[in-house]
Amino acid sequence: MLLHGFPQTHLMWRHVAADLAADHTVICPDLRGYGDSDKPLATGPEVYSKRTMGADVVELARALGHERFALAGHDRGALVAVRTGLDHPGAVTHLASLDVLPTLDMWEALHGVRGAVGFHLYLMAQPPGLPERMISASAEEFFGYFLDAWATEPGALPEEVRRAYLDASAGAVDSIVADYRASAGIDVEHDEADRAAGRRLEMPVTVLQQDWGAALGYDAAALWGAWADDLRHATVDSGHFMAEQDPAGVVAELRSLLGR
Repeated sequence: MLLHGFPQTHLMWRHVAADLAADHTVICPDLRGYGDSDKPLATGPEVYSKRTMGADVVELARALGHERFALAGHDRGALVAVRTGLDHPGAVTHLASLDVLPTLDMWEALHGVRGAVGFHLYLMAQPPGLPERMISASAEEFFGYFLDAWATEPGALPEEVRRAYLDASAGAVDSIVADYRASAGIDVEHDEADRAAGRRLEMPVTVLQQDWGAALGYDAAALWGAWADDLRHATVDSGHFMAEQDPAGVVAELRSLLGR
């Protein structure tokens, strides 16, 4: 199961999925609130909590006949993957996280002027109303900013793919904001409860991420080590959209993870 990030859809896995599908069953859904998936009204914080989105993942796998599965996520999808692994350890056999920190650690790492890199996190954490109106007023520019700023290799996102991401995101502003708002509230509460209880990821875990520590002043491998015992943490230089900029490298890491 491959879970996409922001501001994308399952299309981001097009290269990785094609390779893995040669000898694995591969499921690439759009997350709740994104792409072609349903976008329920956020009547409460739990609607877009990662706990709810993780339950979606498990229910989808079961509907397709799989009680156990390996799970990889990028960005927002990685947050869902981590929560799924914590809540459903009997279902997730292996877990991969691409270019994100666990929710609680992410907020603790952002501080001072260096936290400005996460300005969108703070914008979408605000109460319903203003963030949605601001983003909807210039949706293409807002989402396009991240596609352009986070892609370090020209051509990694062909125009037709970039257009697909922009169109999908512009049509899902309310639910995307609700997803981010949950990460500033209920998701933090869930992580805090797990940290206090000593809950950890029980399956083999691979983490691939850029060297955020150099920019934000933290030890990413140590942060992840507090959540997983069987951990491989690797720093990559392929940029945020690594599944599109270096699909062969991502595939190699996922295949290695599945062999553990």
